[in-house]
Amino acid sequence: MTAAGMATCAAWFGLCPRAEAQESVPKAVQPDILLIMPDQMRGDCLSLLGHPAVRTPHLDQLAAQGTVFTRAYTTCPSCIPARYALLTGLYPQTSGVVGFANKPVDVPTLPALLTEAGYSTLLVGRYMHQKPQNNGYQQQILGSTYVAGDDYDNYLKQAAPDSGGIRKLVTSKLRISYNSASAKPWPLAEELHPSVWIVRESCKAVEAAEPDRPLFLTASFYAPHPPLFPPARYFEAVKQRQLPEPAHGDWEEWSALSPAGNKAGNKAGVRILLQGALLRDVLCGYFGLIEQLDDQLVTLVDAFKERSRKAGRPWVIVFCSDHGEMLGDHGYFRKCEPYEGSARIPLIIAGSPELGFRAGQRMAQPVCLEDILPTLLDLAQGQRPARLDGISLIPALRGDTQKIRPWVHLEHSPYYSREQAFHALTDGRFKYIWRPVSGAEQLFDLENDPQENHDLARDAQAAPLLNEWRARMVQQLAGRPEGFSDGKKLIAGRPYPAIQKKP
Repeated sequence: MTAAGMATCAAWFGLCPRAEAQESVPKAVQPDILLIMPDQMRGDCLSLLGHPAVRTPHLDQLAAQGTVFTRAYTTCPSCIPARYALLTGLYPQTSGVVGFANKPVDVPTLPALLTEAGYSTLLVGRYMHQKPQNNGYQQQILGSTYVAGDDYDNYLKQAAPDSGGIRKLVTSKLRISYNSASAKPWPLAEELHPSVWIVRESCKAVEAAEPDRPLFLTASFYAPHPPLFPPARYFEAVKQRQLPEPAHGDWEEWSALSPAGNKAGNKAGVRILLQGALLRDVLCGYFGLIEQLDDQLVTLVDAFKERSRKAGRPWVIVFCSDHGEMLGDHGYFRKCEPYEGSARIPLIIAGSPELGFRAGQRMAQPVCLEDILPTLLDLAQGQRPARLDGISLIPALRGDTQKIRPWVHLEHSPYYSREQAFHALTDGRFKYIWRPVSGAEQLFDLENDPQENHDLARDAQAAPLLNEWRARMVQQLAGRPEGFSDGKKLIAGRPYPAIQKKP
């Protein structure tokens, strides 16, 4: 870490006031930490949660050793703001990164704080999508599946010269997209696939890491984000199964959609009626990438645990995504929406027995990406920054069932279209959505309607409940520089830039 970076971290260090005592492990037994982060993976795509098509036996096994948080959310569901939130532990409303735009990372990040705590910090794979690119990691081995000239692209050009590199392979030879609904099997040897390369390089990094220092390794995958190109054996295996239909809300104007997508006022591929062969191929590609990842992780998890065993250290493994994928639910593809497919993420945290984590827990309290930083920093006995929104999940991991937070606030400024912007609140049972452009509202009962097919805001009997949630949003947005709330009512039509201007 540079001297300037250390000075920045030092300037931000301080005690963060909170009610509970800080949970930590003794400095002598700081755990090795592995963060496994797929991109754009839905929170429901785990077989342990009863998904009808996806099979993830190895992730299920990891969850059996710790806790799976079934109501984990990304507070701003697109890659740049979601990763900013994870790296800093700050809500979008605090950091000002409320949409798809880069703001230089000017606060201590999770890897920088762990470096200060004595860790070796390493990122392998997908960029964290921030500026500066380093983000506090001491070392990076980069493979983002769409960047020409990074470590993976250079590897592929050497190992398969005829491929022309990853971008030419995807766009010119496979003719599939990095963002839209298209899918084909991976055309090269499976060992050349980017997910396999990331696991292989991560295992090398585990073996080469200094044995006398704790390790923080982030294995960052592009999958299951498009391009949807799993190896053929995964694509074909999924194809043989009964595949789910997209959620079909009674509130959606389905007549406005077509299989080609309704592009009016939207970027291509965002509003689309996925059905028939197109839907089947997309699901085979998306689910196939998840199942390939599940198989690949066995080698990495085993190597990581073995390193910790040899060093006499505890281990912690976190599995999460930056955001989800709509997969045709309610006529949407991609992300940036408040609905479960886009905003809900997988979150599994497991640890070695000496950490006292309860095994096999499922917890339905609302948690978010911001909670990862304080959780891992407390385990590492690092110093907390003075500004921090995330909440340590260590008590929950050890079986404490007291409320973590009353609700989580989700938001996103306009990106695909002006109307797409939203604010949402959820306590894990209900979800209230407010569209700041039009002022439209929605309310869903996630317990009885997990696919959000019925909008309670249209139900007169639910009016008192709707009023309660609207009042909460009024208070949540009071004082925002955009002027969404005057403390008494919500105000639609206000400017909503992706980087919030502070007063």
